[in-house]
Amino acid sequence: MYRQLLGLRQLSRRTISSSARRQIDNTVKDKQKVFQEDNGLPIHLKGGTKDVLLYTATMILTVFGSGYVVYELFNAAMPKKPR
Repeated sequence: MYRQLLGLRQLSRRTISSSARRQIDNTVKDKQKVFQEDNGLPIHLKGGTKDVLLYTATMILTVFGSGYVVYELFNAAMPKKPR
């Protein structure tokens, strides 16, 4: 049993220490160029289509939510007429 544990320990050391490291490209400079160029877009829309979709969805939810709050406040302020 002890011999198996030692073998497992050696195997785990080999796989961790000899595994190839994944190279990650540094894209910070590219992102800085995109966000710092003067193209007339606001900063929250310079990320591309994903940012435009998120912004549009947020604005739609905000307008709808504000309208619904005003509607509910108006209904709460007006007394119900008894029949």
